[in-house]
Amino acid sequence: MPCTTVLVGKKASNDGSTMIARTDDGSFDVKKLVVVEPKDQPKKYKSVISHLEIELPEKPMRYTACPSVDKKNGIWAATGINEANVGMTATETITSNPRVLSADPLVEYKKAKKRGEKDVPGGIGEEDIVVLVLPYIRSAREGVLRLAELLEKYGTYESNGIAFNDENEIWWLETIGGHHWMARRVPDDVCVVNPNQFGMDAFDLKDAFGAQKAHMCSKDLREFIKDNALDLNQNGTFGPRDIFGSHLDSDHVYNTPRAWFMGRYLTPHTHRWDGENAEFTPESDNIPWSFVPERKVAVEDVKYMLSAHYQGTPYDPYISHDTGMRGKYRSIGINRTGVTTVCQIRPGVPKAIRGIEWVCFGSTTFGALLPVYVNVSKMPKYLSGVTLDTSTEDFYWGSRLIGALADPFFSSCVQLVERYQNAVAVKGRRIVREYDEKMAKSKDFSLCGKANEELCKMAREETISALGKVLAETSKHMKNGYNRADN
Repeated sequence: MPCTTVLVGKKASNDGSTMIARTDDGSFDVKKLVVVEPKDQPKKYKSVISHLEIELPEKPMRYTACPSVDKKNGIWAATGINEANVGMTATETITSNPRVLSADPLVEYKKAKKRGEKDVPGGIGEEDIVVLVLPYIRSAREGVLRLAELLEKYGTYESNGIAFNDENEIWWLETIGGHHWMARRVPDDVCVVNPNQFGMDAFDLKDAFGAQKAHMCSKDLREFIKDNALDLNQNGTFGPRDIFGSHLDSDHVYNTPRAWFMGRYLTPHTHRWDGENAEFTPESDNIPWSFVPERKVAVEDVKYMLSAHYQGTPYDPYISHDTGMRGKYRSIGINRTGVTTVCQIRPGVPKAIRGIEWVCFGSTTFGALLPVYVNVSKMPKYLSGVTLDTSTEDFYWGSRLIGALADPFFSSCVQLVERYQNAVAVKGRRIVREYDEKMAKSKDFSLCGKANEELCKMAREETISALGKVLAETSKHMKNGYNRADN
């Protein structure tokens, strides 16, 4: 699924937290935020797309998830944080190349062609991965190991990148063909930006086959590379992006521009991003996977990057004058996003409230980011009660309506949208701060549920208010407007 990922190490963030964030860019998928209790976790999982059945471990943990409301293609849980304060986001669809995919083919479902033959199940994919992994892991590293075991046993029918975080670490895993994989611990002082491409641009094989302090991979990865002549690197370097990834012309329109904008935002002075002598351009294949940001990164920075439409550049589709390059590249904040979340694991607060999940429905360019506590037995109806019917009574549809109305009249609505987004951010932070202090003093963590209700009440009021203002503004520009003074 086309998505964009941002990962923030604990020394790169403003408050020492780890953050993993991703836009889930499906095809206008209707999404909700729910809590899955252990009693509701299946003992045997069956994939809709690949028809694969998997026995699941005993004693799953509670976790949050952002499943699709329409279950016709499966659960698609997307992202969440479990009761051990481990976050996960899955998946970032990534690219590969024919050399890799021919050497280790993707494991696709094969329907029987003749009577008497049996269907052949496929591997696991984005539909399945969160449900199969998140309820059973107590650290980000354990997430890698659990997913790696599943990949090696069942394979996958698509190329994906998956992120895990706990209070101390972030790990990023990328699949290689049908059964192979590699994973890297994100350095604490960096911010990773990953569009829909194989991302890792460096990897320490010695560590992966040794102490595994910051690198892990398939046990036969060296042999896999050698036996299939995959190594394109020169001078003894090891660049996984060149070996396992792609360098397509379409990447220069769809993928690399997103990495360029985010890198430009994080390090505006460290590298030269614009002009004739730019170090990196929107079409550069060598944009780094990670950056040491020039200033600490807050949740609002993550939201800004994931809402981006190349503002401040000639490529902005909303720019008022035609630059000849307007809308040339695929925006990060795109129309068809179902949900965007930031899984934040915070230090310095009681364990019971370390996990905060920030959620934004619909196009991030127009949606607001709302924080909620994850240590609850259920989410408020405003987040969890979403149906396929368009409504102003839930956060998903309210967000979608604001985006669809404001987009055609961006210049006249952008201030209304920005005020709305800022109001939810300010009031959301204020409520979280208030309840953090209450719960730290009282040790009554059942207040998480009350806090979430208050957060959702605020979000509903702000969303309805913003929707009314945007509707009033866009109504002025209807084509059938007419005044008696016009004639």
